[in-house]
Amino acid sequence: MRIAKVLSTAAALLFALQLNAQYVSGVNTPDSSAIYNTDTSDVSVLLANTISAEDMREHLTILASDEFGGRETGHPGNDMAAEYISGHLNSLGVPKIMDGDYYQDVAFTYTTWEANTVTINGNDYKGAKDFIAFPDKTGNASFQAKEVLYLGYGIDDPEYSDYKKVKVRDKVILINKGEPMKKDSSYWLTGTSEPSSWTGDIDRKLKAAKKHGVRMVLIIEDGLREMVGKNRRKLLGPTVTLTNGLKDNTELANHLYISTTMAKDIIGDKDKKVIKSRKYITKKGKNCDAKLKPTFAVNQLRKSTILLGRNILGFFEGTDLKDEIVVVSAHYDHIGKKGDVIYNGADDNGSGTTTVLEIAEALAISKNMGQSPRRSVLCLLVTGEEKGLLGSYYYSENPVFDVDKTVADVNIDMVGRVDKKYEDNPNYIYVIGSDRLSTDLHKINENANNTYAGLTLDYKYNDEKDPNRYYFRSDHYNFARLGIPSIFFFNGVHEDYHQPGDTVDKINFDKMQNVGRLIFHTIWDLANRNDRIVVDGKVKAGR
Repeated sequence: MRIAKVLSTAAALLFALQLNAQYVSGVNTPDSSAIYNTDTSDVSVLLANTISAEDMREHLTILASDEFGGRETGHPGNDMAAEYISGHLNSLGVPKIMDGDYYQDVAFTYTTWEANTVTINGNDYKGAKDFIAFPDKTGNASFQAKEVLYLGYGIDDPEYSDYKKVKVRDKVILINKGEPMKKDSSYWLTGTSEPSSWTGDIDRKLKAAKKHGVRMVLIIEDGLREMVGKNRRKLLGPTVTLTNGLKDNTELANHLYISTTMAKDIIGDKDKKVIKSRKYITKKGKNCDAKLKPTFAVNQLRKSTILLGRNILGFFEGTDLKDEIVVVSAHYDHIGKKGDVIYNGADDNGSGTTTVLEIAEALAISKNMGQSPRRSVLCLLVTGEEKGLLGSYYYSENPVFDVDKTVADVNIDMVGRVDKKYEDNPNYIYVIGSDRLSTDLHKINENANNTYAGLTLDYKYNDEKDPNRYYFRSDHYNFARLGIPSIFFFNGVHEDYHQPGDTVDKINFDKMQNVGRLIFHTIWDLANRNDRIVVDGKVKAGR
């Protein structure tokens, strides 16, 4: 049994510590190719060295097996993964702090379209092909209209309003994205070459439309084909939201993103009128609408199903600073199946999940050695990451431990593969976010690496100008947005990202072991230092 291994390993390590031994039978030490510090007089080294490639392979082979069906949130394979993880925590003797269990239940609403069609002048258009309507963002609609109002950009601002002196209640409006520009390429709203928030925040336009009683907003999307491709999985499958915990979208007007073909069908022979309106807006910086006379009919009906998921909490109580919490997080869900094809998600994020399980075992051993860290450590395995960071969002909004007492989040998401840049040097890891809110956190991880691991730490994706914006795309961000210092460990993308080829046979377990040990040392420092790390950065919104 696992608990027997924990107890025997703890006894062996304690004996080694007392004797300052250089080798202990039964302790997993690095292989000859490892670059790892093996000073067994240091308790953190003894504990970190229990994190082994062999154990990682054992866990991941199960979690990323076909039997688990891709671990999609709300599906049986995800439940099986949760049971495996909680079973491991139980085998370590981790206390059940969630009403006698390890689970924080999370309800998800899966929404699809039962009907999603538009007819213009007798021409039929289909959702996810000719137009886009996200069922989690817009509601049911079934009506006909004999008029559509072209309303410029759909902006309602003190400096410029497309709604000024225009009756729009219960009408369908057609708008452009962006905002009006002058001939010199500056924007009317800002007077500079930089646009206002009306350009980037489409929800702001939809809220304005709702406020004015608009029945439906039609947004002309020049790049609709690219938008469909980018959102294909979301459009063809259900959209997933938190049943409780996220704001609903009743404040947004019903809306569609439509192709230029649909827009031309709506405009018909009134194209000169629309062009004239746009030229007037550009020249004068004042609104100018145009009445269009298509026959317009829409039929949209949503179907919603509530499914349950579970965040998993493994809590290790500290000693004199036990009221302060260090979180180590990873998402255990993946994207499931397409037909009979299973997306196993070995790297994404079976690797991070497995690493947390190994860290949990090291912490269990520390407890049985009488060497528990001073601060408490919460091993948080979350669901719903692939649906939009939903599980971690739910925890951050419904924390089991006070946010003010949460010192840091250490997040692990994809640490088992090697990207093209490092094909000849697998002992690397991308580090994201470590200095965004706390320079202390950054220094702690750097010191842990210099002292113990010797990995190449790459900060490429930590650049605030990085177009991938990974800082906002994993579960640590739901802690960072609350001002909690967060660090994200990531191996970079590869050709099997979100593909059926993300399988266990392609995992580099030696690399994964070394990264796991580095992460343990960073956690150990965070949990044992005298002073809590200082927050000296500012929260920046990004989602």
